[in-house]
Amino acid sequence: MTQALLRLNTRTFASVKKYRNYRLFFLGQAVSLPGTWIQRFAMAWLVYSLTNHSAIAVGVLAFATFLPFTLFSLFAGVIVDRFDPRRTVIATQAGHMTLAIAISVVTLTGVVQPWQVYVIAFLAGLVQVLDAPARQQLTYRMVGRGELQNAVALNSSVFNASRIYGPALAGVLIAAFGAGVCFTINAVSFVAVLGGLLMMRPQDFFPVEASRRPTMMRGVREGMVYAFRSRDTFLVLMLVLVISTFCLNYNVLLPVLAKQTLGAGPGTFGLLSSAFGVGALAGGLLAAAQGRARRSLMLIGAAGFGASELLLAPVGAVWLACLLLFLGGVSFSTWSSNANSIVQLAAPDHLRGRVIGLYFFAFAGTGSLGGLLSGWLIHVGGTELAFAVAGVAALASAAVIGHRLRIERAPMQVESPATERLAA
Repeated sequence: MTQALLRLNTRTFASVKKYRNYRLFFLGQAVSLPGTWIQRFAMAWLVYSLTNHSAIAVGVLAFATFLPFTLFSLFAGVIVDRFDPRRTVIATQAGHMTLAIAISVVTLTGVVQPWQVYVIAFLAGLVQVLDAPARQQLTYRMVGRGELQNAVALNSSVFNASRIYGPALAGVLIAAFGAGVCFTINAVSFVAVLGGLLMMRPQDFFPVEASRRPTMMRGVREGMVYAFRSRDTFLVLMLVLVISTFCLNYNVLLPVLAKQTLGAGPGTFGLLSSAFGVGALAGGLLAAAQGRARRSLMLIGAAGFGASELLLAPVGAVWLACLLLFLGGVSFSTWSSNANSIVQLAAPDHLRGRVIGLYFFAFAGTGSLGGLLSGWLIHVGGTELAFAVAGVAALASAAVIGHRLRIERAPMQVESPATERLAA
């Protein structure tokens, strides 16, 4: 136990300590991401309120947010492979700031309508579809292969730390001042991350293998051929695809769980979101300390995530829902950080952006379908049915993919020295 705690202490923030560029990035995210969570919470609650508490309307919001990932994730990876990732992330963060200002204005002036929120959600998703793989590529350039697992887990940790107090703060702000103030705070928060990006030293980035620039369609085809031929990468992507479709629709489920199932208001919605965030933060910090990506931990996390959702189906008490969401958060970070690192470390330099694009297609590209599915399941059978379906899907996919990965015990079939880091 003592050795484990010492390892956690020395390894957890290794990337922050070693690399100035990553330190700037990490600190900027720590300031900006709470604003992102405040806005996500506020948009979901705003739509829910504007539509007389319609779960399907919140599902449409999720559909609008994730539809760009469905349509454009594969192409975004090709773009990321072509351009400097730091400049790309600067552009995407500026885009997010502009959209936050736009929704703030229409809300504060009292003219906001559901369709306006849907349009801004779609545009934000369009920006995010490029931001997500560019951010992952930038992380690799900042810390290199040796600390990628640590940095990916830390990125997840700061994201989920923001999930803890962002929604809770949003609930307080909505009750006191309305949703418009939430959007304004998010717009201001982007100053921190943009400042950090501009202060980076490009000469300190890790070099990557130079490659030609393929046409858009050829680039997409090369990435897909690689993913299908790399057996383990393909299986990991399938696991991510199933869990993301059925289990990551909390933006649809939690407002309804709080309002209809538990009979509470925005404060409880924020508490539920924060409980998941605390668990995800704990899981992310543990993943940052583990040192290398492991298939076994990925599968344990996937199964734990499914079990927590299945147990949420009959829940009727706020404290029990919070406990299960905490355990689900730990499992989520364990699963997602290991899956992300496995896919990235296996990819050759010239295909990494496209492989990351495929990962985010699997991770978020089916979110549009998943959001509508969750909204429909709630309409048919309440949150009980929606959580039960999600839990069964995650447990079944973890079992099937785990069985296939045990059959494929050989090292990963990739043209990369990363294989030695991918322990079972």
